[in-house]
Amino acid sequence: MPPATPDPIHRMPGHLIRRLHQISVGTFTSEVGETGITSVQFAALNCIACAPGLDQRTLAQRIALDTSTTAGVIDRLESRGAVERRFSLKDRRVRVLHATESGLALLSDLQPLVARVQNRLMFPLSPKEQADFLAMLEKLVAANNQLSRAPSVPATPS
Repeated sequence: MPPATPDPIHRMPGHLIRRLHQISVGTFTSEVGETGITSVQFAALNCIACAPGLDQRTLAQRIALDTSTTAGVIDRLESRGAVERRFSLKDRRVRVLHATESGLALLSDLQPLVARVQNRLMFPLSPKEQADFLAMLEKLVAANNQLSRAPSVPATPS
């Protein structure tokens, strides 16, 4: 009997990206899961720590989430004491986000775990392949950003 023909889906970029996402989430959960932080919560906390005083809408744009999902993420981070909402000094109708001391400590504790996740995902690639792969991912994301239900709006340099 001749060998089975590989299923063409295993050569389709969309399928492979979905599989890599599943692997990424599984790896994140295995390394970080005991902390109770999800990869999306980590992204939000990291972004808030890097840009204190960010409003929730801008955060949603930077991490490419819709605003209602972002609100839930912030609610969970706030309930664990990692983030606080404050009134904006510029516009009292706007609430801005700040990482708390506890949130910054949590982020510091998470950094080596998240680095280990990245290393586990990328270990099969040489350093050059890793750089090339990241450059290609960035190019694909940038070129297709507007196709997302929640396109990201990157931070502008100050």
